[in-house]
Amino acid sequence: MRVLVMGTGGVGGYFGAQLAQAGNDVTFVARGAQLAALRERGLHVQSDLAPVQLARVNVTDNPADVGVFDIVMFCVKLWDVASAIEQIAPAVARGGLAIPFQNGIETHKTLIARLGAAHVAGGVAYITVAATAPGVITHTGKFAKLRVGVLAGATSASLSEFVASGKAAGIDIDTVADIERALWEKLVFLAAFSGVTAAARQSIGALRADADLRALLRSSMLETVAVARALGTMIDADYVERQMQFVDMMPAAAQSSLLTDLAAGRRLEVQWLSGAVARMAHAAGVAAPVNATLYAILKPFADGNPRRH
Repeated sequence: MRVLVMGTGGVGGYFGAQLAQAGNDVTFVARGAQLAALRERGLHVQSDLAPVQLARVNVTDNPADVGVFDIVMFCVKLWDVASAIEQIAPAVARGGLAIPFQNGIETHKTLIARLGAAHVAGGVAYITVAATAPGVITHTGKFAKLRVGVLAGATSASLSEFVASGKAAGIDIDTVADIERALWEKLVFLAAFSGVTAAARQSIGALRADADLRALLRSSMLETVAVARALGTMIDADYVERQMQFVDMMPAAAQSSLLTDLAAGRRLEVQWLSGAVARMAHAAGVAAPVNATLYAILKPFADGNPRRH
């Protein structure tokens, strides 16, 4: 199977490496120091679950140079979505399928508007991972899974082949019947985990040990569930409590990529996480004061460290 990994950060690097190691024809798209490192030294995935060392990888900074693909794993940062879609359009022109594995719940709609529904499926990645140095991906914890699903008009045959290839590569991947619900369920957790860890500048261990921060995390999740329900996606009544149980099982040192980016002075995806919950809540007439506050706190850092006046 020919797979294009559009965006070789944590998610794209980790799962792309697993597919490549299993013998799939994988091409990574990268730029800057990451591109140079992949060309010179290959790709190294540090992981207790599934470490990979690829001495050589197929890599490019221009997808137009490498032909058409069966699957495009769309893994760019959310502020790069518009430009990245234009880059991958030729790659899926002959029946390929683009699957976004990003934070937030809106990218697949943007992809459909540009590529057409037949060329887009839904995807959710569950993993704590980051690009920690050029050519190095670091995975934390013991879980790493993908869930995919057919959207209206998508070709299930291509999706089924991708799932089969992933399973053969040892990836925990499955098809779900309601991918929209899966996307919302991830947002419930991720908006809270990202927003509270970043606002408090603390790892998950510190959050769950502090009664006030733990309550803040839970309240953020409950708000997102309320927004999802107001917009027509039903989430189980006990879902938040199950997520809090999951929080208690996470490695104490785990922190969100939002906090990692904040500490490094990089751009933040906050407007597509807490900001998106607050925006959609306002449009639906639902109260979401926790997410609105988290967004307000982090918004000055959305474009990187703000200038001091």
